[in-house]
Amino acid sequence: MTGPRFPDLDGVSVFLTGGGSGIGAELTRGFLEQGAQVTFVQRSDASGFVDEMEVATGNRPTFIPCDVTDTDALRRAISRTSEIQGPVTVLVSNAANDQRHSTLEVDEDFWEWSTAINLKSYFFAAQAVIPGMQAAGGGSIILFSSISYMMGNAGYPVYAASNSGINGLARSLAREFGGDRIRVNALAPGWVLTDKQLEMWATEEDLKAHMDRMCLKEHLKPQDIVAPCLFLASSASAGMTGQALVVDGGVVVTG
Repeated sequence: MTGPRFPDLDGVSVFLTGGGSGIGAELTRGFLEQGAQVTFVQRSDASGFVDEMEVATGNRPTFIPCDVTDTDALRRAISRTSEIQGPVTVLVSNAANDQRHSTLEVDEDFWEWSTAINLKSYFFAAQAVIPGMQAAGGGSIILFSSISYMMGNAGYPVYAASNSGINGLARSLAREFGGDRIRVNALAPGWVLTDKQLEMWATEEDLKAHMDRMCLKEHLKPQDIVAPCLFLASSASAGMTGQALVVDGGVVVTG
C-alpha cells in the first residue's frame, strides 16, 4: 500500500458508482487498501476486476451490474449493499460521461441521457443512502464534479451544467442533513488522463494548452484523486461539509 492511511475507514461500508474503470477503479482500490467493505456498480462486466482487486489488496469488493440512470436498479443495488455489508456510511458518486457535444446539436433525448448520468443519479443515490446514514449516526457523501463549469469551457455544455448542479446539490444536502452528522462534499478533479481521455480527446495540442494553465507542471493520473477522496470519506475531514475540493494541479486556483 502507498499513500496515506486512514484507520477509521477500516471496515466502513462504502458504495461507489462507476467503480470498475478509470478514476473509479483507483478509488475502489484505495478504499479496499484501507480495509473498507466496498460495493461498486457499473454497466459493463467487472468480474475480472473484482478478482484482480482481491489478489492485489487481500480484500474482495462486491460488484453489482447496474445502469445508474435506472433509478429503481440503483436503489436496489444500494439496498443489496446494505444487506451485504451494513448500512452505507460512505457514498461516492463517481459515474459520469463527458461525451463532447455542441449546444446546437443537443436534442431532448441527449439532454435527458446526459443529465440522467451526470446529475440525476447523484441525487437519487444520495436519497437512497441517507436513511441508513441517519440510523447509523452519520456518514460522508462525496459527489464527483469537475472543474469544467469553473473554466467556462465549450464542448460539453450539458455536462458542465450538470457539474455545476452537483456543486449546488452538495451544498443543499449538507445544509439539510448536517444535523444528522451527514457530511456532503463535492470533489472536482481537473483533467485526469484516464485511458478513455488518452484514447478519445487528449491531443498533443490540447495537452500542451492545458499544461500551460497548470501551476504544477505534471498531468493528473487517476491515482492522484484517491487520497483526496479518502480524506473526504474519513474523520480527517470531520469539519468539512458543503465544500468543493478542487484537485486540478492549480488550473482554476479557487478561493
